[in-house]
Order: sequence, then C-alpha cells, then structure tokens
Amino acid sequence: MNYFRKNSGTGSNKHSSTPIRMRIILGVILVLFAMLIGQLAYLQLVYGSRFKAEVQKTDSTVVSHQVPRGVMYDSKGRVLVGNKATNAITYTKSASTTTADIYKISNALSNYIKISDEKPTKQMAADYYLANEDNNTKISNALPKSAKIDADGNKKTSAEIYQAELAYVEKMNPQLTTRQKTAALIFNKISGAYTLSTIYIKNKGLTDREIAQVGEHLSELPGVGIGTDWQRSYPNGSSIQSIIGSVSTEKSGLPSDSLQYYLRNGYSRNDRVGTSYLEKEYEPLLKGTKSTNQVITKSNGNIQQTKTVYNGQAGASLMLTIDAKYQKQVQATLKRVYSTAVGNGAARYSNGAYAVAMNPQTGALLAVAGINRNTNTGKTTDNALGVINQSFVMGSVVKGATVGGGLINKVITPENNTLPDTAIYLPGSPVKKSVYPVGTFSSLDAETALEVSSNIYMMYLAMKWVKASYVPKSYIHMPNDAFDILRRNFAMFGLGQKTGVDLPGEVSGIEGKSFNDKGNILSGSVLDLAYGNYDAYTPIQLAQYVSTIANGGKRLQPYIVQSVGKTSKDGKKIYISYNKKPNVQQVIPWTLAELNVVQTGFYRVVHGTNGWGTAHPLKNVKPSISGKTGTAQTFYYDAEHPNRKHNIELINATFIGYAPSKNPKLAVAVVFPGLDPDGEGTYTLQVAKAMVQDYFKLHSTK
Repeated sequence: MNYFRKNSGTGSNKHSSTPIRMRIILGVILVLFAMLIGQLAYLQLVYGSRFKAEVQKTDSTVVSHQVPRGVMYDSKGRVLVGNKATNAITYTKSASTTTADIYKISNALSNYIKISDEKPTKQMAADYYLANEDNNTKISNALPKSAKIDADGNKKTSAEIYQAELAYVEKMNPQLTTRQKTAALIFNKISGAYTLSTIYIKNKGLTDREIAQVGEHLSELPGVGIGTDWQRSYPNGSSIQSIIGSVSTEKSGLPSDSLQYYLRNGYSRNDRVGTSYLEKEYEPLLKGTKSTNQVITKSNGNIQQTKTVYNGQAGASLMLTIDAKYQKQVQATLKRVYSTAVGNGAARYSNGAYAVAMNPQTGALLAVAGINRNTNTGKTTDNALGVINQSFVMGSVVKGATVGGGLINKVITPENNTLPDTAIYLPGSPVKKSVYPVGTFSSLDAETALEVSSNIYMMYLAMKWVKASYVPKSYIHMPNDAFDILRRNFAMFGLGQKTGVDLPGEVSGIEGKSFNDKGNILSGSVLDLAYGNYDAYTPIQLAQYVSTIANGGKRLQPYIVQSVGKTSKDGKKIYISYNKKPNVQQVIPWTLAELNVVQTGFYRVVHGTNGWGTAHPLKNVKPSISGKTGTAQTFYYDAEHPNRKHNIELINATFIGYAPSKNPKLAVAVVFPGLDPDGEGTYTLQVAKAMVQDYFKLHSTK
C-alpha cells in the first residue's frame, strides 16, 4: 500500500488513516460477495428443480374446430344436400411465430402445393415481398424522407412507415413467379390466422402428389398438417338449391351485417354459416357442436402437444316435406311450358313464372319452383324463392275469397245469392265489366259467377257489402272503411299477409293506395280489389288460400321442414327427435252450406257446361280438379331502367286448384306474370295439369 501518499505538512512520522478505511471497505466487499455466492448456492441446491420446472413450464389452451353441417333429406329420405369430405393442408399458428417464420414456411410449402383458383392481390404480393429482410431494407432505404418524418419533424409510427412501404412496392409492382404467387397466398392466409387456431391452406383440388410431398416434409414445416375438410354437395341436383340456400366460405367467414350477433353466440370470425334460406333459417341446428382440442405450448410459445378433448357433434339432420323427384318434375314442367310461351312471343316482356304445390290437409310444401327471366337479355335462372318474395296482382283467382266473405257476413246466403250482371258505369271512367260481352247475362248466382269469372258480380257484391251508393254514369259513394272491410276478409284467407313459412325473406304483398291526394277514397279501386285487380299477393299466399278452401276452412301455416333428427354414423338411418305438426292459423267461420257454394263454383270452373267457363281443358284430368283461373291487367316494368316510362299493357295469368275435388290431397298455384294479352293461351293450365298428374302417378299406390 506504499503507493498512497502520506501527510507531509507536519513533519510527523504518523501514518495516514486511508489504508485502514480501504481495508475495511474491501473487507465488506469480500463479505458481501461471500454472502451472494452462498445465496446462489442455496438457491441452486434447494430451489434448482423448481426453477428448472418453471423454465420448462407449459400453458394449456382449449381450441375449437368446426364440424360437418347437418344433412338435408327429401320426404323420401334422399339426400338433397350433404357434405363431401375433402383432403386439406392445414396450419396451426403458435404464439411464437414471427413474420420471418411465416415467410420461410410459405416459401417451403409453395414447393409442394399449387393454389391456382386464387390470385394474390397487389397488397398480398407487397406484404410477401416485404417479408423478405433484404427487400424490406432496400425499400426502407428507398423511401423518401417525407414518408418517414412528418411535417413537424417527428418520426412517423412503424405502422405508418409500413403503409408507405406497401404503397411503394405496389407502385413498383414486382413480378412474382407462379411459385411465389402461391407463397404470397399462403403467407396471407397464415398471417391472418389467430394464435393457436387451425386454418386451411388448401382444401380444394388437392392432389395425391401434393399430399404425399407435404407429408414427407412435415418435419420441416412447423405448424403444417394434413387433415380433412367438407364442402356442401347436392347429389340429387341443384334445382332446389335456391330454397336450401348457401353457406359462407372460410375466407368470407361471418356475414358483416350479422357479425356481432354471431360473435356473441360463440362463433369465430372465419366460421362458415348459413347465409340464406334454409341454411340460414336453421343455422342453430345445422351448425352442430364444435370439437375441442387442448393445445399445450412451451414457455417459448411453441406447440408441444395437441389432444382431443371433445370430438364434437355434426349438425342436426333436416327432413324436408319436398319430394326430390316431384320437385324436379314440377321445375322441368315450368321451364318447358314457360319456354314455349317465350317461343310463341307471349312472354316477351315476362320476367318469370312460379308454381307451388302444397298438402292442403297439413300445410306441407310438396314442390316449390320458379324462374327468373331478364327481359333485356332473355337469360333465365332458377328462382324458387320467388314464390315467397315476389308479389303480383293475381286477378280472378281471389273471387272465392270475395264470395266466401260475402256469405260469412250475410251479404248473400246459400239460398239467396243472385245479383245483377249489368256493366258498371262510373262518372269519368271506362266501363267496368267482365271478359264476356256486356249483356251476356242479366243476373248470376254465386256458383255461376265463379264458373264464368264474372267481375261484375264481385263488384255488385262489394258495393252491397260495404253499403256503397251507386247511380250508373252519375254517382258512386264508398264509405272510408271500404278497403279495410275487403282487406280484412282477404287476410282471413291468407291473402295480403305473410304465411309464416319457415323460410327467411317472405314478403306480405303490396297494397294499392286507398285515398287520392285530396283524401278522397278511390271508389273505382275498391271495385277492382273485389275481383283481384288491385292489391298484389305472393304465389305462396295463393297456395295457402286455395288449401283453405280445399280442406273446408282451416288456414294452415305452410312449412318445408318436416322433422329434425340425427344421422347415424354410417349415414343409413335417421333418428328423428322432432316432427312438425300442422299449425292452424285460423278457421274460416262459415257453415257447410256457405263452403259448398264456393267449392261448387270451383268445381264448375273446370267441369261446368257454360261456354264461358275458364278451365274446361282440365275437365278430363284424373283425379278430378277443382280450381279458379285469373287474369289481371299490368304494365311492363324494366327493372334495369326503372325511370323509363313504358305503356306496354300486359296481363298476369294465374291458376289455383286442388285435387281430388273430394278429400283433396294436393293444392297448386301457378303464376305467369307479364304475358301478352293477345297470347295468354293456357300456359297456367298446362302446368297445373302436369303437376296434378305427376303427383298422383308418384303416389298411385297410396
């Protein structure tokens, strides 16, 4: 310690105290080091195993996976929509996966598979390009200062800088090879995956070679696996697909307009759900119960083990009321007859045609067919759901409800129901009459009025019903509740209101105006309403209405799902857990004598002897048909040019009926809107005839 200086001011031989203090300090330091070493030794010896376990600690997370959707069968047990299993390349993202890892896996996997049904967007390509560290550095150096520093001289956020880099690369538009395009798509899929979630990298068109190559290199592809996926299949054709509806893809995921609803109910954003019609209406049953896996991860985030906790349960099976074979026949008949109408020039301005078959005793829908036609291009597409979401002025088919209401409200009686059949002349309006010449009949009873489809009879009945005052060519006065009186009656039969069918998107129809701009009731339109030439109804409303007459007065809710159950593992048996029971919405309060007036009139429409009968071509059909024809005036409407005015007058041709005339088992409604008035023909009758004959051929032994 001689290198320390000594005090020299006193000349004393006494040594400095500094070395003593240093000795003390060094001693303290040595003691502290000894204590630290002792503590470390103690921790290592006593708690070493605990710390080792902590380092090797794992986390357990439960992850769920979708199961196959429920199968739909027709009334005979034929599969209408099922699930086709397909091989798939999957990826499970660990918590420690970095962008560099994703880039590496994407490039490696692109050597073994090709994705040809998708193309990367410019942003996908740019994301993939920038994932390369060298490219990222090059682009970062190439960015102008303004892209990194804001106007105040502050450095922009990393997110803002990355957006600038993306824009730079997109503008540069680097050309990717075919393999790189596949890698860019894979990179995008993996980047968008949630941690520990399993996604499909490729689940369509996977070849045996691709599966084999990926399988050989799984050890080099952390997170990648080989699994199975399912796709909806239609083994009995797609004619009914417009009723069954669609399912979203994993890519589109949950519909944006219902996102919060699904998330609150336990769905993931990329889950596949029903987006329309039966798939949507019965989503809670069809989705099934997700399988759950326990994913165990190490402390570094890598997946150590995955084991199944619950295998899940496939969605419930639905058995529909529709017979697939009969459905095909009805759709084919509708297409054939409608094509003939188009070929004859009668349907030049028509936008489609519709047909519905229903069991009048239960409400079960037996066939639902529709055609949509683009009047500008002439292209036709299947549109079975038009029967619930398209409204038309239906014409004289509603006259059964008019007569029925008149009887129920004692305006006429079964014994006394003769009314004048002289044309109606309103001041300032064209004459209101029937199809046959003025003066053909001086008066008619209710049955004959239905047989010859007298508009005049219905108008006189309505005036008597609402207590209107009328002087030919001079005066008519209607009470302000005239429309309400008639519409309440039509609603009782199901016309003008939703039927409650188990399909989403049903409309109630369209009501015409009741009053003019001055607040005066539209008296002439009240008369038009009475014989079906004013308000618009849907084809399914016609089917419900004619079924109500056929079965004696029970208005039944139409339905398309008969039962719910579970399909056995081998797919050969269905275990039914629920059966739909007929739902009577209302009972028409008429007597048997009043009902007989309407049913007799409908029978005479087909089998009567009057020369003005409107459905005599069906007279020889077996079994016997009762029904009612209809013709309503309308005008051409160009949906692609809604503001363009057209004065092309057209007609809607309709038919409703049931068979057999006694104890009916089938009710039908046929609508051909927008036909040429000079070419109406018998198209609706042709379709109805085939619907009846085909149905009873299929059920001849029952």
